[in-house]
Amino acid sequence: MTALLEGRTALVTGGTLGIGAGIAERLRAHGARVAVTGVTEEECAQARETGAIAHVLDVRDADACRRVVADVVAELGGLSILASNAGVYPQARIDAMTDADIDAIFDINVKGTIHAVQAAIPALEASGRGRIVVTSSITGNITGFPAWSHYGATKAAQMGFVRSAAIELARRSVTVNAVLPGNIVTPGLRELGQEYMDRMARSVPAGFLGEPADIGEAVAFLAFDGARYITGQGIVVDGGQILPETPEALEDL
Repeated sequence: MTALLEGRTALVTGGTLGIGAGIAERLRAHGARVAVTGVTEEECAQARETGAIAHVLDVRDADACRRVVADVVAELGGLSILASNAGVYPQARIDAMTDADIDAIFDINVKGTIHAVQAAIPALEASGRGRIVVTSSITGNITGFPAWSHYGATKAAQMGFVRSAAIELARRSVTVNAVLPGNIVTPGLRELGQEYMDRMARSVPAGFLGEPADIGEAVAFLAFDGARYITGQGIVVDGGQILPETPEALEDL
């Protein structure tokens, strides 16, 4: 594997499972020293068995974010990459959605992203080549799906944050970008059932669903020195899912 990120240090929030684990694995494969966070001690213990540095973190807690970042900076000797990936995607139809449902998803997906970034800024700036990569989604930014209107709203909000944060941090040697995954094979996706996964795969021009490593490679690209002039952008990683105008556009494939 290339030494694309040799000498770099990274923190991946929500990095013990699914897409986050794929991001952490690819950053390590490209030479970075990586720490991850998970929601439970059990998740973190499993990550430590693979040699990872892992901390329990609830990104809704701004003080906890600052403490974990400080610990990671001490453990890794600095921080030059933040992959803000922690998030949830519960389903709720609009007419059944409660304020508690709305508050819960916004607190994690939006406030949690902001908290992680706020905590990491001093160390990222001190590195002289800070990189922030937020895991957003095609849902809410480009597409929609029933029962995920509140989820889509949080993902669109993340992109609004990315664009303005990129301006604020541009002259502090910190870039801010996002990856926008399509359907990626994770434990959460598998819980939706094989029928759903098969249907989603048929909607992708590439003909298959992505893996967490596919998102990790996009994050690695945005994190390396050659991407220094890219900021405030979102890279769609979806096998072409958003491209067809109609399902009929795929029939000849």
